[in-house]
Amino acid sequence: MKKYILTAALSCVSLITFAQAGYEKIMTEKIAKIETCKTVEDFQTLANDFQRIGDKEKGKWLPNYYTAFSYIQKGRVLMRDGKMDSLDEVADQAQKYVDAAESTEKNNSEIHLLQKMVFSLKMMVNPQQRYMTYGMQAAEELKKAESFDASNPRVALIKAEDVYFTPEQYGGSKTKGLELFKAALEKFNAFKPKTSLDPNWGKSEAEYFLSMGDKK
Repeated sequence: MKKYILTAALSCVSLITFAQAGYEKIMTEKIAKIETCKTVEDFQTLANDFQRIGDKEKGKWLPNYYTAFSYIQKGRVLMRDGKMDSLDEVADQAQKYVDAAESTEKNNSEIHLLQKMVFSLKMMVNPQQRYMTYGMQAAEELKKAESFDASNPRVALIKAEDVYFTPEQYGGSKTKGLELFKAALEKFNAFKPKTSLDPNWGKSEAEYFLSMGDKK
């Protein structure tokens, strides 16, 4: 009887190990696509992929995190293209998955940074009317993200972006932004994600802005 129990236990361990290996493999493949996505359609497809993984992997925060991130990136492409009237819907989609990630992973710098980015998308629909609501909420979430992990290079990156794109009369400037991008890059160079699946995006963006600064 003990032999059968041991065999069954070993079989369960093998199945769990196999499932975990499959999860890590597919997540690794999808995370790699973040750097190659360029269009609204690309990021929507990626969001759908991560959503399907999350539906199967209940209790894991990373699939929901990357679903939200994909929607946010979709929103940033729309914003770049001047399609501000589409941002509310995309931000609301991202919000669902930020909430799902936060429900299983509390006090996480990366998740609070995504919340900041969602609020920023909402604000950009109409900055003059929405700054006092979504703009202030975005600033608060950025503070939380930094308080949970001051070494997070993505927090430094988003702070640099905010300053870079803020007009001088409101306290920003490209010069100040570039200094912050340099600080962010230093953090990226020292950063090591906790696991191979943890967030590790953003370094190429900091390098891009610094390279543009060098051309001026």
